[in-house]
Amino acid sequence: MSAAEALTRPVRAALLGNPNCGKTALFNLLTGSRQKVANYAGVTVERKEGALHTAGGRRVVVLDLPGAYSLNALSADEAVTRDIVTGHRPGEPLPDLLVCVADATNLQLNLRLVLEAKALGLPMVLALNMSDAARREGIVIDREVLSRELGLPVLETVGVRHDGARELLAYLDQWQAAGAADRAHTPWQPPHFDEVTATQLEVRRILRLAVQARRDSLRGDDAIDGVVLHPLWGMLILAFTLFMMFQAVFSWATVPMDAIKGGVEALAELVREHLPEGVLQSLITDGVLAGAGGVLVFLPQILILFFFILVLEDSGYLPRAAFLLDRVMGTVGLSGRSFIPLLSSFACAIPGVMATRTITHWRDRLVTIMIAPLMTCSARLPVYALLISAFIPERTVAGVFNLQGLVMFGLYAGGILGAMAVAAVFKLWRGKVGPTPLVMELPAYRVPGVRNLMLGLMERAMIFIKRVGSIILALMILLWFLSTFPGPPEGATGPAIQYSLAGQLGQALEWVFAPIGFNWQIAIALVPGLAAREVAVGALGTVYALSASGDDVAAALGPLIAHSWSLATALSLLVWYVFAPQCISTLAAVRRETNSWRYVALMAGYLFALAYGASWLTYRVASWLGGA
Repeated sequence: MSAAEALTRPVRAALLGNPNCGKTALFNLLTGSRQKVANYAGVTVERKEGALHTAGGRRVVVLDLPGAYSLNALSADEAVTRDIVTGHRPGEPLPDLLVCVADATNLQLNLRLVLEAKALGLPMVLALNMSDAARREGIVIDREVLSRELGLPVLETVGVRHDGARELLAYLDQWQAAGAADRAHTPWQPPHFDEVTATQLEVRRILRLAVQARRDSLRGDDAIDGVVLHPLWGMLILAFTLFMMFQAVFSWATVPMDAIKGGVEALAELVREHLPEGVLQSLITDGVLAGAGGVLVFLPQILILFFFILVLEDSGYLPRAAFLLDRVMGTVGLSGRSFIPLLSSFACAIPGVMATRTITHWRDRLVTIMIAPLMTCSARLPVYALLISAFIPERTVAGVFNLQGLVMFGLYAGGILGAMAVAAVFKLWRGKVGPTPLVMELPAYRVPGVRNLMLGLMERAMIFIKRVGSIILALMILLWFLSTFPGPPEGATGPAIQYSLAGQLGQALEWVFAPIGFNWQIAIALVPGLAAREVAVGALGTVYALSASGDDVAAALGPLIAHSWSLATALSLLVWYVFAPQCISTLAAVRRETNSWRYVALMAGYLFALAYGASWLTYRVASWLGGA
């Protein structure tokens, strides 16, 4: 290949490495991608693609492959990586260059995959990532010896530092690609036991020659683990951490929420002053601002929740939590490996469902998929926050805790307990099947990077704002139209919405939901809420804005529903949202991951039945106790 062709033809470079080696951070650094970085196994469940131009003008297409411990795949995400680097993935050409990313602080684990990949015969380079951390821990790596023994170029990278990919970029700039006819590729075969043993012995031999490490390099992590992984203290620390997370969601968000709420109300008042009464004013104030604006106000609470989740991910604490919960989850037929997909579902059930690909056994994976929607995702947060603020007084309990935060924590705990109960039922259904033993790498503790935290929060904020500005706004405009037309007949005495298409639909559905305390306005809000849970808040804002009259039109939604609903109805609706499958996107993800509509129907059916039954019981008990 000529020098001119080398510069014009894009080079396909695949990042291959173990989970936790900083591969995705390096991918972000190289390509400027906003792909999320997390310090636990299984966050990257599909290969990601980005592009860069080197200083010399060469275009490089970079693939971020799912983390894998070996090419002998044991899970779905490892199979994706194996198929790409061995040329067995349909429609995916072989990479021109394998960039093996290894955690410089843990080469004993990482070099096994490097040796397996080297046997494929593809052009390769080894990137010693986290090399700065290795030096801080007193680990000395002789790169010349390591390169000689591996027969590969060895570079240093630091994925979380601005100039951390300097050596790799220079190498990509001058690397000469071999022609397809000149590039040897050895077909991959699953290794035999003797070959695995030989690879391990070779790793130890190379480490003895090239690496010197302090014997006490992990003493600090071990001391922390002595407390964090303690059967009693560890569980108390985990419970306290989650508890304080939900306290902060209410305590820290008050000021920014009030600012957003004031801005939306001021904008609505400005529209009323400058636009004459009519369809356009109603569309903007009752449709757009009352709907989409009523959802946007909950952005601070969502970002606070994600801040805690990102800190726990980046610090290396999550795998410890998985080990702590392994025994508890084993009682319902799951392993601690299910914990990470379930925790991901607190952000959104869709990546949680996708993250189940890291679970080796299909039955464990299927049960985890089926209970993932019971984890309280961030889309429920606007609904919870609205109802809790309207019906639960802002009161301090025991001089420390916020009562509203306690109720929020109880809702999250209810979802978790419901998920464990459903998993136990599945365990009985499956018969005597023991839980899968949990084998997982514990990454070193790290101080979360400010850059990664900011990128993660910006990404979440943009996703939420785009949803508000696209699907939620579109649904609110559609709902406003259905709630406005046709107009009331001559001599009508009720609010106009009562005679509209939406009002007629709500009144038709009311007989279904009346036994659990829902009125026709709630029934209307549940329908568009199927597309996305947080839409229900905007839908209620639109419905009540069009249902009210006089000065009530400008009133906040919280006081309106507090005046219109009973406490029993509010509690019933809260419980409904703990269990109901109010998200079509999640059901679509389940269809894609299971390749079966049968499991989608099973999930939707049992979740709706569970939600209706739990709401009915809640409404009856609350009414009996005086909440009606």
